This record gives sequence, C-alpha cells and structure tokens, in this order.
Amino acid sequence: MESNMFCYQCQETAGCTRVGVCGKQPEVAALQDLLVYVTKGMSAVTTQLRAEGTPVDPETNHWVTLNLFLTITNANFDGPALRARVQDTLDRKAVLLAQVQDPSCLPEAAHWTGPQAVFADKAARVGVLSTQDEDVRSLRELITYGLKGLAAYTKHANALGQEDPDLDAFLQRALAATLDHRLTQEELVALALETGQYGVTGMALLDRANTTAYGHPEITKVSLGVGTRPGILVSGHDLRDLEMLLEQTQGTGVDVYTHSEMLPAHAYPAFRKYPNFIGNYGNAWWQQKEEFEAFQGPILMTTNCIVPPKDSYKDRLYTTGAAGWPGCRHIPGDIGQEKDFSPLIAQAKTCPPPKALEQGELVTGFAHHQVLALADQIVAAVQRGAIRKFVVMAGCDGRAKRRSYYTDFAKALPQDTVILTAGCAKYKYNKLDLGDIGGIPRVLDAGQCNDSYSLALIALKLKEVFGLADLNDLPIVYNIAWYEQKAVIVLLALLSLGVKNIHLGPTLPAFLSPRVAQLLVDTFGIAGIGTVEEDLARFFGA
Repeated sequence: MESNMFCYQCQETAGCTRVGVCGKQPEVAALQDLLVYVTKGMSAVTTQLRAEGTPVDPETNHWVTLNLFLTITNANFDGPALRARVQDTLDRKAVLLAQVQDPSCLPEAAHWTGPQAVFADKAARVGVLSTQDEDVRSLRELITYGLKGLAAYTKHANALGQEDPDLDAFLQRALAATLDHRLTQEELVALALETGQYGVTGMALLDRANTTAYGHPEITKVSLGVGTRPGILVSGHDLRDLEMLLEQTQGTGVDVYTHSEMLPAHAYPAFRKYPNFIGNYGNAWWQQKEEFEAFQGPILMTTNCIVPPKDSYKDRLYTTGAAGWPGCRHIPGDIGQEKDFSPLIAQAKTCPPPKALEQGELVTGFAHHQVLALADQIVAAVQRGAIRKFVVMAGCDGRAKRRSYYTDFAKALPQDTVILTAGCAKYKYNKLDLGDIGGIPRVLDAGQCNDSYSLALIALKLKEVFGLADLNDLPIVYNIAWYEQKAVIVLLALLSLGVKNIHLGPTLPAFLSPRVAQLLVDTFGIAGIGTVEEDLARFFGA
C-alpha cells in the first residue's frame, strides 16, 4: 500500500497524512478506504435490487453494517483481516450483481471487481480526497460518518435479535447516494438530516434490543474496587459479548469486570444474577495502556476503542466482532452464534488478581425509563426553582489536554443545575462529588454513547410535561464532547429533532469545510466551546 494516507474522521486530527493519531498505519487506512468504497458499491447493488422488487436477505444487511463498523476510529487495525474482508465483499457483491435486471444504471463502484493486485492503486484513487469539491466532500463525509455510527448501533441491535429492514434499506440507499455526482449540495444536506432521522430510529432499535434482553436499567451502585480472584476485563460496547462471557465463566473461579463504556452494563437487571460480575475497573478508553497493564488478566475488546497495546499485555488482549489488532487473538462468531471464550478463561486462571486502582463506588442507571419514573420529582424541582437548567454533557472522552475543560466546566456549574450524560465523556466528571438536588443526583448517567436515545426521550417528555411547542424552549443546554463517528450520528439525530444551539468540542469536526460549517452555524446554531468562564456566562448569564 502507499506510504501516505489521509484521514480526518476523528476529533484528534485536522488530517492525518503519514500515520493516524489512533495508531492506524497507511496500509490499514488504505484498506479501510477501499472497504468503504466496495461497500458503497454493494449498497448501490442492493438498492437497485430493492427497486426492482428483489428482497435483500438479513445476512447481506449485517455484512454492510459490520463493514462500516470495521472502519470506525479505533476499532480494527488488522491489515490482513481487512484485506480479506474487501475480497469477501467483492465476492458477495458479484453474486448480488448477477441478480440485477438492469446493471447499466449502477455506478462504477458496483462493477469494480479487483483483483487484489490492484487494491493499493484503487485505494489511492477512491479515498476521501477523490472528491475534488471540498464542500461536496465535506457533506459526503458527514453523511458517511453518520452512517458508520448508525451501522454500529444497528449491529449491536442485530446481535440481540432485533432487525429493521427499512433502516437497513435506508442505510444502503444513503451510502450509495454518496457516489452520485448528480446530487446538489442542498440534496446532500437533506440526506444528512434524513440520516439523523434514521439515527433516532436506530437508537430506538438498540434501546429496544437492550431492554428486551436485559430489562430496563435501574439506579445502581458500581464497585470500583477489586476482588481476590483472577479476572477478565471487558471493554468496548457489546452487551451480548459480555453476556456470553459471564455465562461461560460461571463456576470457573474467574471474575469479570467492566471497563470504560461497559460500565453501564451493571445497571441492567439481567446481569445481576452473575455473582462473579464484580465491578468497573479504570476509566475512559484512552487510559487503557496503564490500566490494562495493571489489570494483569485477559482483556476482551468487543468493539472500539483500542489503543495500540503495550508489549507487557499484548498477549492478554483479545478482540472480537468489529475489533481487531494485528498479533492479538481474535474470537470469531457471527450474529446469532455462540462465541467460545475458553481461551480467555484458561489464561485468566494462570494470572494474578487485578491490582487495585481505586476504591469506592459510582452510580449509573439513569436511562429514560428510570428518569421518567422520577419525572414528578424532577418537574417539581424545576417548578419550585431548585433545578434551573439541565446540561447535556454527553459524548466522548479523549486524550487532548483541552478536554480538561469538561472537568472544570462541571465543577463550575451552578449548584442548581443537573448534568445529563451518556458516553465515556462522563469520565471527566463522574467521580467528582457534585452532590444532589433534593435527592436527585447532579450527574444523571444514562449509559453508553449507544444510549444517547435516552437523553432525546427525556427531552421530549419534558417538552410534553411543560406543554412546550418547541424543544428549544426547554431549560436544557447542550455542551457535547465528540471524538468519533457514533458522536456524529448522535449530532445528526439531535439536529433532525430540531435541537438548536448545540455546542461541540473540544474542536469542531475537521471534515466540515468552512462553508459547510457556516451552514450548520447559520441553520442550527452549532458552535464550538470557549473558556469555562465564557461558556458559563453564555449559558447562564453574567
């Protein structure tokens, strides 16, 4: 593959050209670009098949969503696995293409077949920069990144048996549309908002999948300490993987701990039946090098976010699903299949218990069902003036020093405010002692970034309770941190619901061209962040 690259899909970069800040090498970047391209071609084929009345099977839908998930920031760095995935996608596409009655209307990506000897050359010609007009490029990438986030949510729902054929049809139609050079900028903006609408649908599908399988999250205290037995640490986002691991570790003498975005799993009633489900270990994803080393036992990465592993624990790092790292063992298993985690369990038995990082507890479980159960209490607190505003501080955490802003901002918030959060952004402030308001904690943790749907439902319910015509009349401030593509679909979902004046940081996305960024500012009031003092004055007055 070429010795250079271009990627600007995450918050940490204005454009990586030699190696990704995430650790992605040029060859992997090129293979991911090519995988996105052939998946767009495959989606053009499936969209045409639907238009001709030919149904598309769920396995094909699952294939598309996993392909996109493989290209999300910090998910998969395994070049040989990605190369094989590109080839397998071409093979599947060829079978589908043979069923199309009129293939002449399809784009070049639908017809391209390889071979592998030209993968490098093709990847260099179909990457991000292949779109010359920077505004069209910006809108296409905004849509593509939103679809990557939507695919991640959809994949998690599919793993739990929930399907939405209309959602899959849209995802593939929208993906194919990014190949259409006839679309105007106005049509691309409309498609971005439609992507947001389906983002709400996708998050609702995942919420239904999670709560059907595991019950509604409940207010739960989660231990931060460690036990005396060896353990396995589970990171990422996939609850089905966690369930299978817990089932297989029963009676083995091995404990299971969550890390980062898996913390909210403790709030689901179904997981409480496992006596070896001990607590949460560590913090947000970007601190994993030190924390994984200290854990001493095996680590299972179920999805993003992987940081290049240190040699001290690389032989203990396992991946599954969309996750992958070269040299680390991958646990296979498709949707509906039982995965075999016996290698982790066997290795765990040879390891010492985890080293303690901290003590105490965290409280989670404030998803929409639980918060709405407290609706009367919350509304009364607002009406009597005890709660002045809610501050949505959802999204992602990251390594940038400027992200300390979110800790400082949370500390400086007026005492009559409540933080609504979901995602690993909470690790900037969820261990602060911010107290409560009449028994209502000042940090309400709805769960993973995958659970951002809860925050939308809470806002919609408050709008109804207060009899408001517009969501923007609620006493809610949006100060959201972002890092990768699942945050993009959450942003588009909020915009599709009509939410305005969202503040996004620590920087605005690099993939937004100046004119597209200005369009979002003018249309939706999107803005960046300033200093803590400036933003407090902006949100609450001098």
